[in-house]
Amino acid sequence: MKKILIFSVALILLSGAAVNAGAQDVKVILNKMIDAQGGRKALEAVADVTISGSLDLIQMGMSGNITLYQKYPDKIRIDIEVMGIMITQAYDGEKAWMTNPQSGAVEEMPDLMAKNMKRQAFGARAALDPEKYGISYAYKGKEKINDKEYLVLEQSFKDGFKTTDYIDPATYLIYKTKAKSMDATGTGGEVDTESISEDYRNEGGLIIAHKISTFQSGAAAMAMTFVKISTNSKLEDALFKISK
Repeated sequence: MKKILIFSVALILLSGAAVNAGAQDVKVILNKMIDAQGGRKALEAVADVTISGSLDLIQMGMSGNITLYQKYPDKIRIDIEVMGIMITQAYDGEKAWMTNPQSGAVEEMPDLMAKNMKRQAFGARAALDPEKYGISYAYKGKEKINDKEYLVLEQSFKDGFKTTDYIDPATYLIYKTKAKSMDATGTGGEVDTESISEDYRNEGGLIIAHKISTFQSGAAAMAMTFVKISTNSKLEDALFKISK
């Protein structure tokens, strides 16, 4: 059987950034981005979100399905089904765990992956209340991508991790995100990763990307297309707990 990769799924959903050196200007632009995603009131009203769709592991020539569960403020679970094998990655607010894709055993995540899952669990809260989570932003100017100019922002977490977001100034939605992430071979190394977010649609008053394409070291690695998005489904905490 082919080795099934361990993907650190970087979802750019319900997230935000800020754009100016001045603190007051940062607040103004951040509010515009929050408005672009549906507004502060709508985002704060989301207690949990469930997103499902298809997954293409391009470098390995395999396809499958993906479902993401997120419960605010600090829980996330990702279920990936490929070739009849279910791989789960989760963070329950305290502990990160995963299904080992080679052995099928349920085990705690290595430190690097665990930190990444914890950051992903912030979701929209990273934009609504960045100070609470130790997140800061630095404006890095403008950059052209395919002849279109984007605002470039560096997002810094208190653990030292950084991401770079490219913001469409016409919509204030994220077009591209760059960061380091786990490689697609399952060997545990870090590589430069870019994610392109497209096909933004209104889902119950929230504006969410329905297609995310991921590139590692410049090569197409993964593509996700979301077909069903629901919120406030009263997800139980037990869904995110490690089970052995």
